[in-house]
Amino acid sequence: MKKQHRTLIVMAVAVATAALGSYGVYNAVLRMPVREVEVGSVQVVVAAQPLQMGTRLHPNHLRVVAWPSRNPVAGAFADPKQLVDRGVIQPIGENEPITTSKVASLEAGAGLPPVIPEGMRAISVKVNEVVGVAGFVVPGTIVDVLVTVRATSGQDDPMTRTVVSKVTVLTAGTKYDQEKSKAGEPIPSSVVTLAVLPEDGERITLAQNEGRITLALRNPLDIKATDTKGVKLASLMKGAGPEPVIDRARNRVIKTVAPPAPPPQPIYTVETIRAAKRGSEVVK
Repeated sequence: MKKQHRTLIVMAVAVATAALGSYGVYNAVLRMPVREVEVGSVQVVVAAQPLQMGTRLHPNHLRVVAWPSRNPVAGAFADPKQLVDRGVIQPIGENEPITTSKVASLEAGAGLPPVIPEGMRAISVKVNEVVGVAGFVVPGTIVDVLVTVRATSGQDDPMTRTVVSKVTVLTAGTKYDQEKSKAGEPIPSSVVTLAVLPEDGERITLAQNEGRITLALRNPLDIKATDTKGVKLASLMKGAGPEPVIDRARNRVIKTVAPPAPPPQPIYTVETIRAAKRGSEVVK
């Protein structure tokens, strides 16, 4: 028998032996019983469907699931009866545990009242597509309230100024319609309800009656209050003011640089001789 034939026979036997061994190990693994590890759990009430702000909870909105006891949910409920007829004050996703921070007390009821933060008031302003920032003023966004006052007998120059800044939008439209805003879709609305302090509510009401309201949408991470002196028509028509320096990478204004001052006029010195006196005179 040639050497090449012997090598092929040895290789074939080795492959067959490895295949039989692998098949045997595979069958042995399949026959091994599955070990189930019991994990301690507690009963937690979760949302059976997405719940929007202002929803009054019913039994069909709720279901009970087993939750690992080693990772408890703070403020969770174990009995659905404790949640029935309560109002939702924060949007809740499907299968998300319902906690005390996301529902109002039983006495508060449902709808808008339990959503209003303590010490604040809800005030509605009439808007259109332009005032409502093309429909992107939706519940949860932060806006500044600007008012434009036209010329009157006491003021002969129209003026625009920010009257209230960092205002949270509670609702957009005449009813809750947050389903459209999940993917950033604009909500055309005619009324926007804002959460404001009592004194800010007075300012907005006066601004709405005496002028025209405009909403300016803010970045939620921008926590600085808007502090401007406003602009009048006369100063607006003079031309652009100081040029702002913008950080394009972070999309924010760094500082405002005033336009360069005009160069000083040249000054000439002329030497004068009067009789026996020599002097000098400055000529601009």
